[in-house]
Order: sequence, then C-alpha cells, then structure tokens
Amino acid sequence: MKILVISMAGIGDTILATPLLRELRANFPKARIEVLVLWAGSRDILVGNPHIDAIHQRNFFTSSTIENLKFLFGLRRQGFDISINTHPQSRIHYRGIARLIGARIRLSHTYESWTPLDRLLVNRTLPQNYNLHTVDQNLQIVPLLEGKITVPQPNLEVFLESGDLAWAEAFSKANGFPNRTVLGVHVGSGGTKNLRFKRWPLTAYGELLKKALDRWPELTVLLFGGPDEASDIAWLMQHLDSRHVLRADTKSLKQAAALMKHCRVFLSVDTALMHLAAAMKTPQVVIEAPTLNKTNEPFRNTYFLAANPAVGGRNLEYYRYDGMGIRGSDSHLRELMESVRPEIVMAALERSLA
Repeated sequence: MKILVISMAGIGDTILATPLLRELRANFPKARIEVLVLWAGSRDILVGNPHIDAIHQRNFFTSSTIENLKFLFGLRRQGFDISINTHPQSRIHYRGIARLIGARIRLSHTYESWTPLDRLLVNRTLPQNYNLHTVDQNLQIVPLLEGKITVPQPNLEVFLESGDLAWAEAFSKANGFPNRTVLGVHVGSGGTKNLRFKRWPLTAYGELLKKALDRWPELTVLLFGGPDEASDIAWLMQHLDSRHVLRADTKSLKQAAALMKHCRVFLSVDTALMHLAAAMKTPQVVIEAPTLNKTNEPFRNTYFLAANPAVGGRNLEYYRYDGMGIRGSDSHLRELMESVRPEIVMAALERSLA
C-alpha cells in the first residue's frame, strides 16, 4: 500500500499533522508513507521523522504551470493507493492536486468553500469542526481507513538531530543562559493572503520588552525570525540597546526548535513558531490575533493568552477556513492588533514567569 499525505498549507499546519503520521505508521506498518508539502520549512520539519518514507517539496508559486504539471504527473505515475488532504486545506486547489495525483481513495475534510466540483476531486470526506483542534480533526481520518487510534494523548513530533541540540547547547552556554531567564520572542507572522496584518505592532514589542527588561534584571530576550523578520529584529535590538537582547541566529527551523528548549517562555502570535514551541513543550504567551481559534491553539502545551479586546471572541467572524484572508480593511486589522496594549501582554508575561 502507498499513502500520500498532502500538507500544503502553512508550516505550522504540517507540524499539526505529525500525530496523524504516527498513527498511519502504527496502523499500516508495511505501507509506504510519503508526504507532499509546499514550503521548504515544512520539509525541514519532517526530515528525520521515522514514520514516513519520503518527502516531496514543491513551491507551486515559484514554478511555471507546465513544470508543476510535470511534477504532479510524476507523482501520479507512482501509483498511490490513498491520498490524504490534512486539515486545514480549504482551497479547492489542494483537492485539485489530489485529483491529478489520482490515488484510488482521496480523503479530505469539507469546508464552507465546498462546491459541487469538489465532489469530483475527492471521494471520502468528513466535516471540519471549529470546536475541535486540527490535530484531532486529522486523527478522525484514521477510522475512515478502518484504523484505530493507538495513542490516546498524542503530541506534536519534531525529531531533532544531535547536531541541532549540540549547537543550541553551545549557544546557550556562550550567552550565559543557564544563569538567566530566557524569553523567546517571534515578531513575525505568515505572509500569504493578508496574514501579515495579524502581527502585533513592532513599537508595541519595543515598549513591552523595555518594561520586561526593567522588571526582571535576570531576563535575556532572544529574538527569533527568518530573513523576512531581519529588519524588524535589527530595529528592536537598536531600540532596546541591551546586551541582554540577542538574535537567535538559527540556520533552520530545527535549530530554532532546539534553542526553544532553553527558553523559559516563548512569546508570539499564532504562527508556525508557536506550534514549534508547543512541540518543544516550551510554555508560551500568545497574543490573540483574529486568526486564533480552537483549531489552532498551542496543542497540549501550557500557554497564557494576551486577549485581544477588539476581537472580543469574534475570531470566526474575522477568519474561517474558506480560502479567504482575514475579513476587514487593512486599517481595521491594524487597529485590531493595536488594541492589545503592552500592559495586557505584560500581565500575561507576569503570569507565565510566576
């Protein structure tokens, strides 16, 4: 049997699919299990995962239509028996990819964006549920394949390599982490659709971190982020002007994960790094963006919410899995995030460090 798991949404969504990969291997030990991802970061997260046999990574945005079709028909020739579109992949394009690959059994959740055409693209479905975490919704696929859940309390799984752990240990010792309280911070967010508007204002991070460094003299602030956040990190370091503010100069997501193990608390909005911190069991403070809901909370991990007073529990009015961006004008979305004042986040930080 050959199974293809299609996880082409965000990097964080691929992390949330890892408990499903474990269950597929437990139920089908002789199957060949492969994964198709969109982002290079998703591939990096899955490298070393013992439950899968191969990873296919393709950025369909940067390749031509002809090149993408050649790639997909190459997968089609491999003759997969089953393909699984993991939750949440609401856009019809993901199911179109499953149809082109052409497994005999093609599974997907149904979404509000569902059309009659979708019924021609996949042939086994189950409804998505905003009251269930994405991990649990992915695990609901297993009984559709006549399997059984073998781990009653699953965890996110990112398999770190010894080199990543050694690098993080050396970084920790070189910067005196064993004698400090380390606060990891990620100021970024996803860049697809209009998800950049769920970022907390950079000036608010600056105000918060100044207060935190004054409040806790033993605090070290460790700034996480990739090339897209480099200018924001540089601004913060200049603004804070403290030897206790460092950049996490990681070369991969797995190095970042290894370094998170040395953090007392991790601060962010809901991003891939939030899910990565959850996988590392690092306690978190999560600044509530309109995109946060029950399906994508830090899974089985301690976290303290810096509640967004402007959202006021209406998260699903702003963002649903319908293939669209966050609802609202650019200026309104900025105002939403500006409503989370630094003192709100400071209070959550106080609770997390207590």
